[in-house]
Amino acid sequence: MKITQVEAFQVRWGPADKPSQRSAFVRVYTDVALIGLGEASPMQGGRASLGMIAHDIAPLLLGRDPLDHAVLLDEAMHMLVKLGPEGALTGALAALDIALWDLKGKLTGLPIYKLIGGAWKTALPFYASIGGNGDRDVDGVVRAVEARLRDKPAAVKIRFDNARTTLDADIPGDIAKARAVRKLVGESFPLAFDANNCYTSGGAIRVGRALEELGYWWFEEPVQHYHVRAMGEVARALDITVSAGEQTYTLAALADLIEAGVRMVQPDIVKMGGITGLLRCAALAHAHGVELVPHQTQPMIGHAANLHVLASLLHGSKPAEWNDPSTRTHAAFENPPVPVDGLFHLPTGPGLGLRMNEAALAALRVEI
Repeated sequence: MKITQVEAFQVRWGPADKPSQRSAFVRVYTDVALIGLGEASPMQGGRASLGMIAHDIAPLLLGRDPLDHAVLLDEAMHMLVKLGPEGALTGALAALDIALWDLKGKLTGLPIYKLIGGAWKTALPFYASIGGNGDRDVDGVVRAVEARLRDKPAAVKIRFDNARTTLDADIPGDIAKARAVRKLVGESFPLAFDANNCYTSGGAIRVGRALEELGYWWFEEPVQHYHVRAMGEVARALDITVSAGEQTYTLAALADLIEAGVRMVQPDIVKMGGITGLLRCAALAHAHGVELVPHQTQPMIGHAANLHVLASLLHGSKPAEWNDPSTRTHAAFENPPVPVDGLFHLPTGPGLGLRMNEAALAALRVEI
C-alpha cells in the first residue's frame, strides 16, 4: 500500500463563519482505494498547519507506505523542526497521524481502539465543557449550565475564554459565578473551572482557595501557559488539582509541566501529535503518576480519535470533554458522534468509524 495523494482543506460550517472559525481537515489517499481522515488544531482555522501539510509534508509522504506512519511523521517533524517544534507544525503532524491510524484501521478492518490494545470500556461518560462565561453575568452562567445539564453530563466545566492580555480583571465576579454553579448542581456534582490563563499567580491562588471550599474537581490553566514554573507554583500551593497542557505541543514540554508540579496534564490530540502523540503522553503521565485528561473541543474527527485513546487508558480518571455542541457540524458526517443517555459509544466500524457525507462535504469545503 502506498500513499498517492494528500488533501488539506478547511470546512466552513456556516455561511457567516470567519476563516478562523473553520475546521482543518486532511485526507490521505492510497493505491488500494482506502482514504484516511484527520484533523488539525483549528487555531485561526488551522491555515498554518494546512499550509505546511500541502507544501512541505505531502511531498515527503507520496509513494511511501502509510503503515510506516511513526517513522514518516518523525521524519517530517525533524525536517521542519525550525518552524516549531510547537504549534502549527505539531498540529499538522497530528492531523496526518490521525489519518494514518484511520487508514491502518480500514486496512485491517478494526477500530483504532483495538489496534491500540483494546478498550477498558466502550461507553464513555463525558463532561460538558461550557465556554463564554467571562462575558456572561452570574444569571447567564447559570442558564448556560442548566441548558447543558439536559445532555446528562457526568461533570461540568465552566470556561471563561477571557482575553489573555488582562489578568485578575474580576476575581470576586469569577468566584460568584463558581459559587452560583455549585448552588445550581448541588454539593456532590463534579465541577471544574477553566480560567483560560487569566490570573496572576497570587490571583490564581486566591481563586483556587475559593474553589477548594466549593468542592470543585479541578482548576484548569490558572496562569499563562508559557509560565511553566508559575503554573507549578500555583499547583503546589493549592489542594485542588491544577491542570494544564492543552497548549503544550511536545513530550519534552509536557515533562517540564510535570516537573514543575502539575499533577493533571491535558494535551490535545489535534495539537500533540495525534493518536501516536497522545499515547506517548499517556506513557509519560503513567510513569510519573499524574493524571492524563486530554483536552479536546473538536466535535467530529478530533473527538472520535480522542475517544479511541481514552477508552484504552488504564487509569482513565475523568470523563471525556465535550465542547459546546452544534448540530451544524453534523452535516458532513453520516454518523456524527452524539451521546446517548450521557454516554458516548465507541464506533465499531474500521479506523475512526466515521462515515463522510461526500456531497455535504463538497458544499462546505474551502480550498487553502
